[in-house]
Amino acid sequence: MTTNVSEPRTSERAREAIAKLSTGVFIDGQWGEAASGARFNVVNPATEEVIATVADGGPEDARRAIETAGRVQKDWAKTAPRERSEILRRAYNLIMARQDELALIMTTEMGKPLAEAKGEVAYAAEYFRWFSEEAVRIGGDFGTSGDGKNRMLVSREPVGPCVFVTPWNFPLAMGTRKLGPAIAAGCTVVFKPAALTPLSSLALVDILVEAGLPAGVVNVVCTTKASSVVTPWMSSGIARKVSFTGSTEVGVRLLQQAAQHVMRSSMELGGNAPFIVFEDADLDRAVEGAVAAKMRNMGEACTAANRIFVQRPVAEEFARRLAARLGALSVGDGAEAGTDVGPLVEEKALRKVQELVHDAVAKGAKVVCGGNRPERPGFFYAPTVLSDVSPEADLMTEEIFGPVAPVVPFDTEEEALRMANDTPFGLVGYLFTQDLDRSFRVGEALEVGMVGLNTGIVANPAAPFGGVKASGLGREGGRMGIDEFLEYKYMAVPRA
Repeated sequence: MTTNVSEPRTSERAREAIAKLSTGVFIDGQWGEAASGARFNVVNPATEEVIATVADGGPEDARRAIETAGRVQKDWAKTAPRERSEILRRAYNLIMARQDELALIMTTEMGKPLAEAKGEVAYAAEYFRWFSEEAVRIGGDFGTSGDGKNRMLVSREPVGPCVFVTPWNFPLAMGTRKLGPAIAAGCTVVFKPAALTPLSSLALVDILVEAGLPAGVVNVVCTTKASSVVTPWMSSGIARKVSFTGSTEVGVRLLQQAAQHVMRSSMELGGNAPFIVFEDADLDRAVEGAVAAKMRNMGEACTAANRIFVQRPVAEEFARRLAARLGALSVGDGAEAGTDVGPLVEEKALRKVQELVHDAVAKGAKVVCGGNRPERPGFFYAPTVLSDVSPEADLMTEEIFGPVAPVVPFDTEEEALRMANDTPFGLVGYLFTQDLDRSFRVGEALEVGMVGLNTGIVANPAAPFGGVKASGLGREGGRMGIDEFLEYKYMAVPRA
């Protein structure tokens, strides 16, 4: 493993790209300072340098934003579907034209390697392209009632103003995954990006404006005090929909607030993904799948493989191969060429990973590779493989959100399923086997919303993303994604 021990600095190219961004609150088509005048720092996690300051919004900014969204909603809902479609398509083209610059901004504010950031930019853009196509396919229904007395007309209408709260780990894609279907459906939006990574979201707003989005359709307030902005939105009586990606704890609080106004709710919450490898699996393919499912975004993903269950005859060999792959990865500033693994997003995240590894080792786990923090500035943690992990270890029940892969042996299919489903979460599960019957049997038995069969990547704009149990409500992406932003209206018309 290599580490860069020279004094780290944010590149001038990154600073120049960030300096061009608007960093205020964005309300009714205008950038401005927060009502309080406060601003907060954005830090490069690879160098611990301040790279920007952003307006720190509060209740007054929140009030103006939601009132704007409410006022603009009726006119925006009347726009032609083709007009909404073309705005999204232009935004898609602009994102792709600026892929390198957007990737550099993302890498600098949250740490992921530049190549991975470019992949996220393309993935994020695809949501705009997908929903630009869905905008003109919003249908309805027509029929005759069973008794023959009425014509039945069914139309679909925008749900209304939406509250969006997005996480820091995929700062561009989480924005487009929510904004794309809302804009396509004809909904206005108030949007709070994560305070750790606001710059990608602010760049996205500039792109939407350039693409022709009318003033007031999307309003953005960044803040370090989420409740000071989101609570006024939820209690306003104006918002009709909330879409949140983040922790289950916060999601439950938002659902409680949504209940007060019977708001439509989409929640993409925590995960504790099982990754099951049977003895008949192609081990090379399973190892590569584990690398993809574990190391995407340094493990800071709700879809990350959190618990790796390997059938006992191949468990030791699998752990050895996985350790060889992870141990060979280069750790460093994501903006530097050749870096495979960037830093975690902040010191707090780093401490949590360290504590989980120490706890697992204290309870009998063996460190096959990694298990340490490189000696350099920044919030780095070495890619780590643990074997012989006890079921009592905290990382078996908590999201690791870091580059740590715990390998747990099992003997029977029933045992694997019992351990895999022994969690309140149910976002995604991974399954590696060459037995077709077992593929369907285990895939159907996993209590999750998504299954990766012989693959470590499941997310795709054309597929419905979401989980069951404490992992959330609703789906994002796919043909179902726009449904979350539409209401049905039925009209009965007597037959002459």
